[in-house]
Amino acid sequence: MSTIRGARARARIEVTAAIKDEARRQLAADGAAKLSLRAVARELGMVSSALYRYFPSRDDLLTALIVDAYDAVGEAAETALAKAARSGRRAQWAAVCAAARTWALAHPHEYALIYGSPVPGYTAPQDTVVPASRVALVLISIVRDAHRAEGLALAPLPEAVRPEAERLAADITPELPPAAALALATVWAQLFGVISFEVFGQFHRVVEDRDAFFAQTAEGLAQSVGLLRGE
Repeated sequence: MSTIRGARARARIEVTAAIKDEARRQLAADGAAKLSLRAVARELGMVSSALYRYFPSRDDLLTALIVDAYDAVGEAAETALAKAARSGRRAQWAAVCAAARTWALAHPHEYALIYGSPVPGYTAPQDTVVPASRVALVLISIVRDAHRAEGLALAPLPEAVRPEAERLAADITPELPPAAALALATVWAQLFGVISFEVFGQFHRVVEDRDAFFAQTAEGLAQSVGLLRGE
């Protein structure tokens, strides 16, 4: 019986992977808004009722694709940090930012699914929160380690945003000063804003040397979060 159960489990894994691969192909061709379980089933030679045993609804399939995408870019960021662990803080920061960009450029349609326009009629469930946090947590860890070791060079916190900064620190980064929490939220938006501009073609005929431009952007973001030069 255990052999049969193992074979069934492997078969389910293989079919699930095939369904998601076909769904990604359809995302690339038609966009997330047009994703259809019936179309996926048809391309795989399955009846719709069989596919529903794997993904009861389009939203369940979308959620699986979103979680996979967040996990993939998160793993890329974590791997980059691990490889740069013996480097200084700014080198670690640059490596993580570059890894996120590299993944996005290699997987533009999956990137669009998680950082592009919301899919009409879809509301992301709680299951997506932890995967969506992986890149942010890597960047936070670099700043946290710098704060504990050599300190941070942060700009004074304007009083107008102090309440929001204190809320962010309490909710997300209690081990960091409010100014660092606010800076991290700001550079998070800036990092993925720059990546999105490149992925979605907004730099066409504007920025030519995009590698150098991005490296300089990442350096500026490192300065914004208070990472010391030479660290």
